[in-house]
Amino acid sequence: MMKPTISRRSFLAGCGAAFAAPAILPADVVGVKGGIARRPPPSERIHVGILGYGTMAQDNIGNFLYNDRVQVISVCDPVSEGPLYGYRAERMGGREPGRRKVNDFYTEKTGKTYNACKVFSDFREMLDDPELDAVCISTPDHWHALHTIWAAKKGKHIYGQKPLFLTVDEGRAMVAAVKKAGITFQTGAQSRSNDYFRMACELVRNNRIGKLQRVEVGLNKGWSNFGKTAEQQSETPWEKPPAYMDFDMWLGPAPLRKFIPKIHYPMQWRYNLDYSCGMLTDFAAHQLDIMQWALGKDGVEPVAIENIKGEMPPVTAVYNTIGTSFSFDIVYGDGTRVFVSSDIPYGCHFYGENGKTVYVTNGKLETNPPELMREKLREDEIHLIKSGQQEKNFIDAIYTNAENISPIPAGFSSVLPAVLAHIGMRTGQSKLRWDAAKGRFIDNPEADRYLTPHMRGDWTLAI
Repeated sequence: MMKPTISRRSFLAGCGAAFAAPAILPADVVGVKGGIARRPPPSERIHVGILGYGTMAQDNIGNFLYNDRVQVISVCDPVSEGPLYGYRAERMGGREPGRRKVNDFYTEKTGKTYNACKVFSDFREMLDDPELDAVCISTPDHWHALHTIWAAKKGKHIYGQKPLFLTVDEGRAMVAAVKKAGITFQTGAQSRSNDYFRMACELVRNNRIGKLQRVEVGLNKGWSNFGKTAEQQSETPWEKPPAYMDFDMWLGPAPLRKFIPKIHYPMQWRYNLDYSCGMLTDFAAHQLDIMQWALGKDGVEPVAIENIKGEMPPVTAVYNTIGTSFSFDIVYGDGTRVFVSSDIPYGCHFYGENGKTVYVTNGKLETNPPELMREKLREDEIHLIKSGQQEKNFIDAIYTNAENISPIPAGFSSVLPAVLAHIGMRTGQSKLRWDAAKGRFIDNPEADRYLTPHMRGDWTLAI
């Protein structure tokens, strides 16, 4: 493991104009509202560690590296350097490629050889670093809860990739840990930083389509091999995992099992229940998030999930998350009902009065009438946060302790309906009633069994 060779302030001094320091802000915006979080003064950079350097981290590390108020100081991954990352299995991933990316970036940026990026295999060692202010968690879903709770208890600010949790009790423990620590937590729900999605939500929130008549959310379905060959999709367990992987650490709290290419090569874990709820929660974390933003329901839990349809594969199958068509209704306490289906166009469709509608999806905003989207908001109407970039908004909030665009209560409530619906599919039940105060189903012990994670060995949420 490489020892740090450069301090926060010497890094600033040595970079000169290439890394201009942030403007000085009033001292009263730098404090902490309770908890143990440290908020660096605006004259210092925020030290960020990348926890998990796979496909997602490679796609967004640049948003930290190119931010002049940030210094990426470490990368942690139980993989040293391995193949088959990326959506076409075209990339290498792991802590060593991450180290090279960081060192090469700062070398080119400053014109001086930079070799100070630290690497770790065990996240606990990374989080013990007193120089670390924040982490970006880009690990498989089954690790999100433990990484978040551990980082929060260490006072580290967190950018957490979606979906935030695998089981409901994990999600609740995450929310509690973040609140207790007083840290900034940003959910990686990047759609909120997209102008089309924000504009659509503002139109709905400001009643530009009148009283809502119906809300529909379309999600994706199926499984993808992400460019893997037949050999790389093999279901035959290996006697030993790849030499470049600390497989026991990769599994962590998940059940002990042998390495199986079809689920343990990069990207494939999301189709096995030990690690994920599949496409359902993967895409719900985006589109249900936009739905709740538009309806003003951040942090609001449903009272029921109804009309649940979806046929699960055998639990013994290697790919055992829902892969075929599914649908369900989300019912809120005020009577609002949201129809969710994998068989309608992807995105959010809001139906109002007199034929007025808003439809938003990736790269597209459509309204009826068309001129609706060009209407300007009045000063006295609801204006949602305009962040420009999810990671930048995260860094801003660390300095100022101000509200960020995707706090953890919003990230939790956006995924919760999908996780509950998935439980309905697993138990074969078409209707589930939910008690938000207790965090349990109403009179349904069979469904309650799926709310709590089964953690291996000494791993526990109570840390």
